[in-house]
Amino acid sequence: MADKPQTRSQYRNSQAKQPETQKSTGKGRRITGNVVKVVFFTALFLAFAGIASGATAFYSYAKEAPKLTDSKLRDPLSSKILDKNGDVYAEIGTERREYIEYKDIPKQLENAVLSTEDSRFYEHNGMDPIRLASAAVGNITGGFGSQGASTLTQQIIKMSYLDYTNKTLDRKAQEAWMAVQLEQKYSKHELLEIYINKVYLSDGIHGMETAAEHYYGKKLKDLNLAQTALIAGMPQSPNRFNPFENPDLAKKRRDIVLTLMYNNDKISKSEMEAAQSVAIADGLVDEATRKQKTYAYDTYVDQVINEIGDKYNPFSDGLTIYTALDPSAQKYTEKMLNTDDVINYPDKKFQAGVVVMDTETGRIQALGGGRETGDKKISRGLNRATDIKRQPGSTMKPILGYAPAIEYLDWSTAHILDDAPYQYSSGQELRNYDSSYLGEISMRQALYKSRNVPAVKASKEVGYDRARDFANNLGLNYKEVYESTVIGSGEASPVQMAGAFAAFGNGGVYNKPHTITKIVLSDGETEINMEPESVVAMKASTAYMISDMLKDVLTQGTGTRANVPGWNIAGKTGTTNYDENVRIKNGIPSDGTPDSWFVGYSPRYTVSIWTGYDEPNKYYLSPSETRIAAYMFKATMEHLVSGEKNPDFKKPSNVNEIPILIGSNPITRAPSGSSGSNVSYELFLDGTIPTKSSAAEKKKDTTEDKTDAEKAAEEAAKKAAEEKAKKDKEQTDKAKQEEATRKAAEQQAEQAALQAPVGLTGSYNGTNQTISASWASNGPGVTYDVSVNGQTQNYGVTSITVRGGSPGSSVVIMVVPVKDGKRGSPATTTIIIPPDQDQQTPSNGETNDGTQNDTTPTQ
Repeated sequence: MADKPQTRSQYRNSQAKQPETQKSTGKGRRITGNVVKVVFFTALFLAFAGIASGATAFYSYAKEAPKLTDSKLRDPLSSKILDKNGDVYAEIGTERREYIEYKDIPKQLENAVLSTEDSRFYEHNGMDPIRLASAAVGNITGGFGSQGASTLTQQIIKMSYLDYTNKTLDRKAQEAWMAVQLEQKYSKHELLEIYINKVYLSDGIHGMETAAEHYYGKKLKDLNLAQTALIAGMPQSPNRFNPFENPDLAKKRRDIVLTLMYNNDKISKSEMEAAQSVAIADGLVDEATRKQKTYAYDTYVDQVINEIGDKYNPFSDGLTIYTALDPSAQKYTEKMLNTDDVINYPDKKFQAGVVVMDTETGRIQALGGGRETGDKKISRGLNRATDIKRQPGSTMKPILGYAPAIEYLDWSTAHILDDAPYQYSSGQELRNYDSSYLGEISMRQALYKSRNVPAVKASKEVGYDRARDFANNLGLNYKEVYESTVIGSGEASPVQMAGAFAAFGNGGVYNKPHTITKIVLSDGETEINMEPESVVAMKASTAYMISDMLKDVLTQGTGTRANVPGWNIAGKTGTTNYDENVRIKNGIPSDGTPDSWFVGYSPRYTVSIWTGYDEPNKYYLSPSETRIAAYMFKATMEHLVSGEKNPDFKKPSNVNEIPILIGSNPITRAPSGSSGSNVSYELFLDGTIPTKSSAAEKKKDTTEDKTDAEKAAEEAAKKAAEEKAKKDKEQTDKAKQEEATRKAAEQQAEQAALQAPVGLTGSYNGTNQTISASWASNGPGVTYDVSVNGQTQNYGVTSITVRGGSPGSSVVIMVVPVKDGKRGSPATTTIIIPPDQDQQTPSNGETNDGTQNDTTPTQ
């Protein structure tokens, strides 16, 4: 039985009556009790001191915390770029983000996020003691920082204000203090909205609405349970759980989220199991679509960013950028550059820069920064349409030679220039491209035939300083102009040449080439006009007369391959030469060319094209490859003008079109309405129309009023003029005959190049199990599309060896010659692989090596 309870006094009295020996024992116990008391109170004191010290430290850390600002919570927004139709085609920014408000957040996503990140979110005030205690136990066993106790509110603080990789006590104290403050300033719904829009989800994606679009091509509200769980689970380790890169890890994480949702009674067991059974790839956007959508028109976007410069920050200011991009023109440009559907390029290293621009406004409608760039991300790399500086060749002749002569000296298109041997000021001989001379010819002929000597003479007569100023008014930046600059030894980019030539087509008004028309700031109201101011760079008469002459370049001059029949288009070819020492040092043939250009325009469109190699001293253009720029221009312009009206350049009232006798010097008028091979209609400014008329133009003969001496002098002058005209005509006829002979030879060579390859033979090597074929060459500049059982590849050689085929099968080889983008007639051969390599029985005209003897070309 238990002892009867005692009061405190009864207990003390009973202790006092104990024997002496017992008293001694009680004293020892009292000493022990006192020690315990001392230890207890000491520990209690230290605990309170520790709490005070901890509180002091906490306060010290917390007071250094950053101030809460809404701008830190509401992250920078990306900028949208719109095409000329007002459609968004690109979005740029340090963070790709599509904002979603709480009212639009699906309940399914909220349940998934809170089950995974903070199941007691609606119960705590920024700090969760229960979660903290659980993490503390884990940190004791696993080391400080091994487990997190962060609520969703604390995660927002880490993402917005603090270095989340830093797990020191001061950072944790600041985080806790700021989380409590944040809960006081914002509602729970606002905090959840901030979190869902802020989290990083790999691939440069921020915010779950943006992630849904990126990974599934849908809005959050349209995702199923499995897809929602994947998005909700990614923030813990975004790159690790990226379903494109790590599908297995992504599935494990998704399934954990689904389990947590089930444990928190947000979904049923059957819903969990059904969602966990869904393949991780189900519904994901395919890679090709993803890249096309994210990185469309990268060359054009590069230029947009360049034009904004430091005015605004397109990566964070949330701008709406309106541009002149024409999606049809841009897609065609990229197709032309990155496929062989339009142009058959000689090799993969062959490069080009393309600018498509509105002639009237200077708005750039398409850019091609180079070949093989269509599948790359926005690289901010080399843009050959805008960044390169290469010698423009003969495209400079109208800019530095003939246009200034019209502008400052009032020359007519019939002005006579002597194409004769000429020297640079250094004494070096200045040659034409064909090393010949045509004698006295009109400025029109000199331009469309691209003669070097007349262009330099024209610029010299104007004065090189005035010629330089004229060019710089067209967007070029020359400090000095010399004889060689006139014929293209300076430097320019395709976009600069587009701007300069467009001014000729725009009545002499220069508009700086640009991609952006206006910018709307993030407030949605403030508009910034980005159109450059127009500059009158020359007289309208100068622009029209140059355009009229440049039309002839496409119809009877050096640019006939670029002509679009029936359309009013002007343009100029340009090729450059190697320095002789550079050419010899690098083993480049005498007809090798580093650059080839074609710049042309209609009243609506201007197209500037450069072609060549990034390493011109290592790779060069052959004569046939210099024509590719003209073919590219023709293809691009045909695409642009298809289905449109055909306007012509507007002739100013002070420009007069007068028939003159070709070869006459001084210039002599032909009868009005006359035509024929000896008559040309030329352009004259008011006050410069020739007064000398042919005999047929005179209304009456006044010879009877003249003295015998006057008649004799006139007769002698007439005879001299007739002799000169005869001589000039003979010279012109000779030049025409030479040109006709040259063209006939080119045509004959081209026809021969496109005939079916002869001597096509094939064989099968049973030892190596390879198939070989060879054929005779069709001449220089020809490549061959070789099809082996329908698989086609282009070769620059006349023999191939490939693997393939099985015993008893037939292999059909077809060879098609290709030159300048044109395909010729094919030749075919069939190789039958023997069924048994130990017993090869010749049959059906075959030899024992499996070669088919009948290789008749097909048409």
